[in-house]
Amino acid sequence: MAARTGTTRVAIINSETNPPEDATADLRRAVSGGRATVTELPARTAARPVPAGHERGPVLSHLSLRMVLLKAGVVAADVVTILAAYTITTLVVGSWAGWTTSEVDDHLRIAALTLPVWPILFARQQMYAARFLTRLMDELRRVVHVVVVGTVALVLVGWLAGTELAHGWVAAFLVVALACVTLERFLVRRWFVHRRRSGRSLRDVVIIGTNAEALDLALALENPALGYRLVGYVSTDPTATGSIDGLPVLAGTADTVAFAHSLDAQGVILATTSLEVGLSNRLLRGLLDGGLHVEMTSGLRDVTPERMTVRPLGRHPVVYLEPARRFGWRAVAKRIFDTALSTVALVLTAPLLLVAAIAIKVTSPGPVLFRQVRVGRDGEPFFVLKLRTMVVDAEERLAELLEQNESDGPLFKMRHDPRITRVGRVLRKLSIDELPQLWNVVRGDMSLIGPRPALPREVAEWGQELHERLRVRPGITGMWQVSGRSDSGFEEYQRLDLFYVDNWSILIDLGILIRTVPAVLTARGAS
Repeated sequence: MAARTGTTRVAIINSETNPPEDATADLRRAVSGGRATVTELPARTAARPVPAGHERGPVLSHLSLRMVLLKAGVVAADVVTILAAYTITTLVVGSWAGWTTSEVDDHLRIAALTLPVWPILFARQQMYAARFLTRLMDELRRVVHVVVVGTVALVLVGWLAGTELAHGWVAAFLVVALACVTLERFLVRRWFVHRRRSGRSLRDVVIIGTNAEALDLALALENPALGYRLVGYVSTDPTATGSIDGLPVLAGTADTVAFAHSLDAQGVILATTSLEVGLSNRLLRGLLDGGLHVEMTSGLRDVTPERMTVRPLGRHPVVYLEPARRFGWRAVAKRIFDTALSTVALVLTAPLLLVAAIAIKVTSPGPVLFRQVRVGRDGEPFFVLKLRTMVVDAEERLAELLEQNESDGPLFKMRHDPRITRVGRVLRKLSIDELPQLWNVVRGDMSLIGPRPALPREVAEWGQELHERLRVRPGITGMWQVSGRSDSGFEEYQRLDLFYVDNWSILIDLGILIRTVPAVLTARGAS
């Protein structure tokens, strides 16, 4: 993590434990050599006075007007997308059913009446607040909710207006609207990610805490797609010294508001494990009164928000954690989904598999299919099927290449593996070699979505915790694959697999499936 370019940063500011009467004067005394120790001062802080903690209301970015216009643009995009879904549905269903002009007009009239309802539904689902849409799966869940409720509202408005909407039109609109809004929101998300990666539409924040949780937060914030830019830290230890990765550190929490204002920060993130209960209450009041956006961690890691419910326990807000539900109707739905989609995919990709098989047979001796023992659910072994992409004696030659392993842990990855054939390299890059695993899914050995099927020698090197991944069927694609595949190390491999096992839901599967398409098309992390 690097400091922002062109800015000289405070290395450490020491403040007293008790809040000063005038935080502004206190920070100014620090600058002029008072009781606070300042090693280096940001140029922009020295150039203008720092407001006191309670002298102004909510902090507004200098890009606030631009952000309002950007959000207005998103609202307009949502309305246009729904309008397009109405039009497409009416034209397709009307043509197929042979509607008269009057019937077409009736459906479009009801659609026009409900058009103003949609931005309200999107707003009710917090879909214009970036802080609620940090994950694709969260946004997908909200899209489904909005479209379903909007369709119900459409039917209700039609009933109140005395117009009975055709059932086929309503069903078709539900499907078309889901597809259109999902695509539109995906494109909007990619646009905002592009802006953030270019340094725009970011919220400058200060992390309160310098313990392991705080540093882990800082590591997460290095991803600009989340919409944050870390500009400093506040240590709860008033005697702390030094800086962190070139970013300023305030020693003690008394001057937190003035410190955040001096860095033009719009918000703070509290690492709760670094704070005492009494301190956090006093600090929160000051931060909110100082007009800062405040976010707090739960102290938990790799637990989806959907599993957490905040409820009162006396005067204490506590988090109830829902267990992962991998059985019952959800498991049946997942199996039906796997079987149906895999069967269709096998039929559709049969010509591609035939071409690949001919290419393998013509260019290198040996069988077309490669069968290898992998470890499945509950530790049961099975033969995974893949198109052969290596020379026939690849397994025998593995030992001589172990010293060139580019991965850590029990995984073996080698970017320029000499055992891979010319055709095999193309098949791997496009993930065509994994298509025969669709048959493993139909047989029940695997699922479409799940942890990568591990080799027995890899399982032998696992720690006790990683064996939890054997609670579910391995998958053709999963969180590890769409997050970089061979680009990520073993620790990330373990973390993502356990996250999936602990938090599995149908929506998570759908999110991974959607992310698989761009991952395959861009060959991200393939090897």
